[in-house]
Parts: sequence; structure tokens; C-alpha cells
Amino acid sequence: MQVKQIKVISDDVEALIQLSRRYQAELYPPESIHQEDPQQLLNENIYFIGVFIQQTLAGIGAVKIVDASPKYGEIKNLFVDPRQRGKGVSRVIMNALEQHLSSSNIMLCRLETGPSQPESIGLYESLGYCHRPPYGDYKADPLSVFMEKALKG
Repeated sequence: MQVKQIKVISDDVEALIQLSRRYQAELYPPESIHQEDPQQLLNENIYFIGVFIQQTLAGIGAVKIVDASPKYGEIKNLFVDPRQRGKGVSRVIMNALEQHLSSSNIMLCRLETGPSQPESIGLYESLGYCHRPPYGDYKADPLSVFMEKALKG
């Protein structure tokens, strides 16, 4: 598996983003979906990556740097092509995003997911994420699960 930073929304990247959006729309109402706009994923404060298996895009993920006190990273748009699941792609993505934060001296990572995604919650828990109350601009929502992890320097 190869991790590459995404700097352009190419057709394969757009296809995975749209697949992710359709998946979210099947699970949650629009007001409970908090994905970034695809073009915003290219902003300077977002590290957007793809994981490739033999030149094929298998998954995407991004971490947004939030300038708060303390400064933290927020996982955005983590999605693995259904045909590539079960190969550890999501763990590779999460590891790369966490390493990016650590190398940027950001020692806290947060995320929002939903209760209809038990596989995602299980992944995050297995990676050391703990449940927490809403943060930033998020409001309490029964369709949101908030988690965070302190990173090692």
C-alpha cells in the first residue's frame, strides 16, 4: 500500500467522495452529515491523502488542523472503497493522518462519526480513541458520536 497526498480532485478521488456521500445519505439525514466539501479538502489547513493498492485508489482520508486552544486535528472524510475493505486500508490512513499531526506538533486528534457505523466506531476504539462530548461548533446530536485521542510526540 502506498500513501500519497491528494492535491487535485481527480476522477478516482471524486468517485470515492461521491460513494462516501451516498453511503452517508443512506444512514443519516442531511443535518447529521458533517463531511467537508470536496474542494475544501485541498485547503492549506487540511492534509488529504489517498491509499493506493497497485495504482488503484483504495481509500481516502483527511485531517483538518483546527486552530483552537489546544490546537487539534479533526479526521474528515475517511472512506474505503467497499471492494478494498478488510485489507487494513483504514488503519493505514489513520496512521498516516496521526503521524502528520504528530510531526506538526499537534498532540490531539478528534473526530465525529455516527452510531449507524459500528465498524468505524470499533476501528477508532481499537486505535485508542475515547468517547467525548461534542467539541468545536458541533451540537449534541443522537446521530453523532464524538471521539478523541491524545497523540504521542
